[in-house]
Amino acid sequence: MAAMIVIATTAVPDHVRGALSRWLIEPTAGLYVGTVSARVRDELWDAISESVGDGEAVCLHPATNEQGFLIKTAGERRRTVTDFDGLQLVRFLPPQQSDDFFDDGADVPF
Repeated sequence: MAAMIVIATTAVPDHVRGALSRWLIEPTAGLYVGTVSARVRDELWDAISESVGDGEAVCLHPATNEQGFLIKTAGERRRTVTDFDGLQLVRFLPPQQSDDFFDDGADVPF
């Protein structure tokens, strides 16, 4: 049975955008929406997650859980999805600090 999916992408290669546009519509840049079967959804997600490169992608689709949907992510993201007693919650990671931030080499606790 077909179900609606939403995929949001940032800085993905052009061939990924092309593959998505064959199955889904792009109402705004990087946001894809459509109704596809679970098999097509999984094949699209496999293609995206294997070739996301330096970009990032998020997929939301219906599921039989408490929230009624699942979140899948690919690529390096500051927001990560964490399972909390069966609920998918979004957690923010701290910003990356450069190793050479301090010139004197002293360790400063944060």
